[in-house]
Amino acid sequence: MTERVPDHVTLPELTLRGLVLGALITVVFTASNIYLGLRVGLTFSSSIPAAVISMAILRLARDSNILENNMVQTVASAAGTLSSVIFILPGLVMVGAWQGFPFWYTAGICAIGGTLGVMYTIPLRRAMVVQSDLPYPEGVAAAEILRVGSPDPARVQAAAEGVALHGRRAPGLRDIALGGAVAAGFGLLSGGFRILADSVAWWVRVGPGVTSIGTGFSLALVGAGWLVGIAVGSAMLLGVVIAWGFAVPIITALTPAPAGTDIAEYGTTVWSTEVRFIGAGCIAVAAVWTLGMLLRPMAEGVRSSFAAMTQARGGGPAIPRSERDLPFHYVAAACLFLILPLAWLFADFVGATGNPGTPTGEPAWLLVACAVLFAFVFGFLIAAACGYMAGLVGSSNSPISGIGIVAVMLVSLLLLAVLGGRAQATAAGGAGIALVIFVTSAVIAIAAISNDNLQDLKTGWLVGATPWRQQVALVFGVLVGAAVIPPVLDLLYGAYGFPGALPRPGMDPGEALAAPQATLMAAIATGIFSGGLNWAMILIGMAVGILLIAIDEMLRRRHAAVRLPVLAVGIGIYLPASVTCAIFVGAVLSWIADRRTRRHAANAGTPAGDWDAFAEFPRRRGVLLASGLIVGESLFGVLLAAVIGATGSQEPLALVGPGFAATATWLGTAAFIAICIGILAHVTRRGAAAA
Repeated sequence: MTERVPDHVTLPELTLRGLVLGALITVVFTASNIYLGLRVGLTFSSSIPAAVISMAILRLARDSNILENNMVQTVASAAGTLSSVIFILPGLVMVGAWQGFPFWYTAGICAIGGTLGVMYTIPLRRAMVVQSDLPYPEGVAAAEILRVGSPDPARVQAAAEGVALHGRRAPGLRDIALGGAVAAGFGLLSGGFRILADSVAWWVRVGPGVTSIGTGFSLALVGAGWLVGIAVGSAMLLGVVIAWGFAVPIITALTPAPAGTDIAEYGTTVWSTEVRFIGAGCIAVAAVWTLGMLLRPMAEGVRSSFAAMTQARGGGPAIPRSERDLPFHYVAAACLFLILPLAWLFADFVGATGNPGTPTGEPAWLLVACAVLFAFVFGFLIAAACGYMAGLVGSSNSPISGIGIVAVMLVSLLLLAVLGGRAQATAAGGAGIALVIFVTSAVIAIAAISNDNLQDLKTGWLVGATPWRQQVALVFGVLVGAAVIPPVLDLLYGAYGFPGALPRPGMDPGEALAAPQATLMAAIATGIFSGGLNWAMILIGMAVGILLIAIDEMLRRRHAAVRLPVLAVGIGIYLPASVTCAIFVGAVLSWIADRRTRRHAANAGTPAGDWDAFAEFPRRRGVLLASGLIVGESLFGVLLAAVIGATGSQEPLALVGPGFAATATWLGTAAFIAICIGILAHVTRRGAAAA
């Protein structure tokens, strides 16, 4: 099996064919992510499916290698992740500032924000990737897939010298294939044919209030939970308990549903419009606290970058290949250079709004200056926080939209202060709200890319990639994604429209793309400017976050074996319970597997000190199988999105109608439980070795 490529081995990494292949994969994944994000408010990480597709294609070339495959997935994942700007950009159409998506505005804000996201992660790499113990579930999964699907470096060098390179199934590939087949098959039966339900939820009354109990059946989330472990999974479950065990029942009891209202619909509305803001407040406090804890290691990372640069200039000992980042002075110069196009973009945007109350002259320039300063400073802070969250729960599960909510609130308050209060802001009309959304778009681009890039850099570190080459590939991926996003957004808006913003008369509002995050953020900005935003839930969330931080600090000082990852709790409050519970199921399965393996080791007479060696095979098998679950569901999601886009039907493969829903729920529950039991049995069977 291919392990980490040693520093003394030099293989082709940043190749022209790899960049072209990554760009082509990007078009498909970015379009799929935009459609799914606008339709249901969820996106997926394209890193793992890109790695699988890259290996399948590059295996046809006898001189392909693991580092070249890594660069392909790096390009594709950066571009696919940039599509997260759809969580905010459609708000400009909804508030009437745009009638479509102007290419240069849209591509410009994506390219500048995304490039800043890359630059901001470079000084964080050593502290958060190399020196930290964050799990980076998707980064680890992608590395395992690259390892089992790529030829060994020695065989690649032999091929380059003219020696025949014979294909051989790598150890572990069967476990990835098995996990992928199971997840894809379950996805086909549930999301495709609709024979199996993809979640189960029971709504119950708690006194005068209501709440829900249930879980999603996403096997990709089970795989992610397996990789993040029981500590993070339990913290996220605590967030679910806070949201659905306390907040939703209390609020629904205090404000009962109107007569005749379905309790499921009412409970979901309360969670999405009120309780979710508790999660946003908790995430905000936890992110600031986490950032404070990371200041020292971040400073050390910057210092080590300077030291490496000085060492290289002074002719000191050669820096190992796998430690060579882009030089820090290049990074600083790039960040400073990007100030000019960003300032021009903001200034031109303010002037192009066309509102009679739009500020001009000195007030307008002050507004632009504050917007640029906020995007740069808050962008860096949020890059660190998002990178940490990605390392904690994975890119797909990191609440970028929660970060967007915090950014919208802060930008709105900043612009209110600059404009001199609500009266002046009201005079500015939609121009102020539009600028809030546009500035937040830059912040979300930074957050999304930093959220993904550290995951990719973790993959690169595990397989032995050269960091500076990977960072160049990340910038290339951002630029490709920035070029793809505007026409796709225009195409989808013209075909479906958004709630309250239909491009043509006579269109069916029921077919409009929901764009749930953009709708919410536009409503928040409007509410702050009009004074109608309910701050109570946000302040409650901040109080909850402070309390949890105090508890975690107490555990730390007592050297407790168990800690309380506060960000994970906030994420558990903010994300849908169906997502969080599926992650927790995977974490519990991983914990049970470790317990069973420990028992097997004890029964076999293995000394306690040799337990890790005994557990190596089942642990690796678990990681490979979990990686396969993520791969299978991700690839199926891409294919299903393509079919949905081609047919225009939300359920193009459905074999049954709504009347089958009850049966599908029980069948889905039984199948999900059976698969989880099968996963556990496969990983922990006695005598298991890496497949």
